[in-house]
Amino acid sequence: MANTTGALTNARKGKNDEFYTQRSDIEKELNNYNHLSKHNHFKDMVVFCNCDDPTESNFFKYFADNFSVLGLKKLICTHYEADENKKSYILTITRGRDVNGDGKINRQDVETKEMLFSNGDFRSPECIELLKQSDIVVTNPPFSLFREYVAQLMEYNKKFLIIGNINAVTYKEIFPLIKENKMWLGESIHSGDREFGVPDSYPINAVGYRIDENGKKYIRVKGVRWYTNLDYSKRHDEFIPKNYKNYYGNENDFPKYDNYDAININNTADIPVDYYEIMGVPITFLDKYNPEQFEIIQLDHWGVLGNLDNVVNGKTLYRRIYIRRKKDTKNED
Repeated sequence: MANTTGALTNARKGKNDEFYTQRSDIEKELNNYNHLSKHNHFKDMVVFCNCDDPTESNFFKYFADNFSVLGLKKLICTHYEADENKKSYILTITRGRDVNGDGKINRQDVETKEMLFSNGDFRSPECIELLKQSDIVVTNPPFSLFREYVAQLMEYNKKFLIIGNINAVTYKEIFPLIKENKMWLGESIHSGDREFGVPDSYPINAVGYRIDENGKKYIRVKGVRWYTNLDYSKRHDEFIPKNYKNYYGNENDFPKYDNYDAININNTADIPVDYYEIMGVPITFLDKYNPEQFEIIQLDHWGVLGNLDNVVNGKTLYRRIYIRRKKDTKNED
């Protein structure tokens, strides 16, 4: 996992999925859902970090350090033990009592560690039982198992905040969930790449990595996004395209597809403000998607509208999502 896109490919092929999310990225995203936001999703909740080694995971450290501030009921942490000769463990923090009379709950008073019978795979019966006991799952799941991981969250009807790649929106298992507003993209990551810590044993063989003064390895990955079904305020902000263009009078700027009656949009910033028919937009449109303002029709290549190939003047374009602006959000001059 050395360059950005190649990193995810390597993860899928080699099942080397042990990436450590930076604390700053976690804090920036969690501030949209915690006590600092309009929507406080964590008070009195049981949070499960089920892909997190407590000795490395910044997810665990964030929730442990902010346990009382967030008002959590319980924090559960499990992780996969790759060594087949070893068993993993559960680390749990529960709301305790003020044993010292100082108004504080010390972590050591309420932290427990128990061995598992298995290696901590999130699919194991033990971890599924823990999942059933939880309210919200927050973690960076294995890239190679993203489809299966999300399917499990849906099966057990869990709230979640997880990390994946933007291209996951094109998976046949994932896109219907986005279309039906059962999951959506988070708020804080919309472009660029993100840095992840990796184990000492991780092979570093290309650009996009660094080793810090302590010998810790980091790699950079493009196209990272948060995926969630936790609501947040900015998701409902009206999207006003940066370039604020009209379709009528500028039809040549918005060619139609060769095999489908819809206009092509190459840049989300160019979505015309006066067009209410179907448009094909880049998948990064989902960074700006407001469900009250737009309707998602389908993803290209499959769906109720047929097999669409995104062809304009004989040229095949990159992936597109077909959308339509809702008329009750029409901009007035």
